Amino acid sequence: MPAPETHDATADDPVPASGSINQYPLLASPHIVLAGPVDHAMYASFRDQLAKAPRSGTVVIAISTLGGDPEVARLMGDEIRLLRAFEGREFLFLGKVAVYSAGATFMSAFPVDKRFLTRGTRIMIHERIMNKTVEVSGPLKTCVATLKATLHEIEHSIMIEEEGFRAIVEGSRVDFDELVRRAPENWYIEADEAREKGLVLDVI
Repeated sequence: MPAPETHDATADDPVPASGSINQYPLLASPHIVLAGPVDHAMYASFRDQLAKAPRSGTVVIAISTLGGDPEVARLMGDEIRLLRAFEGREFLFLGKVAVYSAGATFMSAFPVDKRFLTRGTRIMIHERIMNKTVEVSGPLKTCVATLKATLHEIEHSIMIEEEGFRAIVEGSRVDFDELVRRAPENWYIEADEAREKGLVLDVI
């Protein structure tokens, strides 16, 4: 399959028509297939399948997930980034049925012109969630340190979240501020809408 032409979508670009599997024959048989929660078990499967993938040419990674650990998603994405940078390999993302939460984080590791969705697939993007109880007990200075540590955790989590949001929308028609505004309410984006907004290259 020829490499999809690199292209940064802009608001003035025409919206392409939906594609077909005949246009992208490699997408019919992904080399790496990931399904279920994004966790360390998925990461182990990802590493195993990646080791068995072709050492040259285009590699297709398909994923269907309701979400999971965003740091595992970032870890898988970083491995793709390094292989792309140091070995010049092309990786295509294929989202199937559901690309929620950490799945969207993983998608952000791929340039928009390397992203595809199957028909009826939905992306869901939301803010990171923290469930933590802070107990303030002991010497006052220790209490201050405990509260500051929690505040720093929140601040840096927000920074990481925003880095991911910028990666998701880079090269698309979606403005970063729009994503920040809509993420708190769980933003669901249907496949054709994602294509129209330039978040993915095509829908098959």
